[in-house]
Amino acid sequence: MQNNRLYHRLLQLDTLFFTFLRISIFIVMVWIGGLKAFHYEADGIVPFVANSPVMSFFYKNAGNKVLNEEKKLVAEYTLYKNPEGKVIQKNIDWHKENRTYAFSYGLGTMIVIIGVLVLLGIWFPKIGAIGGVLTFLMSMVTLSFLGTTPEVYVPNLGGDYPTPQFGFPYLSGAGRLILKDIIMMAGGLILFSDSLKKVLKPSAR
Repeated sequence: MQNNRLYHRLLQLDTLFFTFLRISIFIVMVWIGGLKAFHYEADGIVPFVANSPVMSFFYKNAGNKVLNEEKKLVAEYTLYKNPEGKVIQKNIDWHKENRTYAFSYGLGTMIVIIGVLVLLGIWFPKIGAIGGVLTFLMSMVTLSFLGTTPEVYVPNLGGDYPTPQFGFPYLSGAGRLILKDIIMMAGGLILFSDSLKKVLKPSAR
């Protein structure tokens, strides 16, 4: 009997749990989307966009190949990566020409808008349903990078002896970050379902 009361009270918290999920996604979207306005974050997404068959057209130099210092043919963007926290003007100039920053501003704006739509779902279920769907779709695109971006897996750089783990399924830091979007995808579907129930509930009466 006591357990039934506890379960009933937990079920009554259902609305609070959904609200917390919406606020959580809002914080992630607005924070990360807002950071897209800064050069270091825009630089960081270049490998994902440049290698994506769906998004690479946004960049001017996405398909360019050049010889690096070791005389190996590599993607041009690999020569102009700014380490986080370090500013190199020639790299910034290349990214401006590549439209790296212009694309990042647009992407960041879209991500922030999705976050706001998700948050508004607390009060407006129809808007929340749209936010949930967009969250799902955005996460699906992000997860596609696992199949298109070489940098998401540990490279074989050699060293004192051959690299023991590299390539699939050994995720790099970037890959581990991308994989977490599967949770965001599930969250978007859950919120879409919850919002849809609230929209359809009045007509069911």
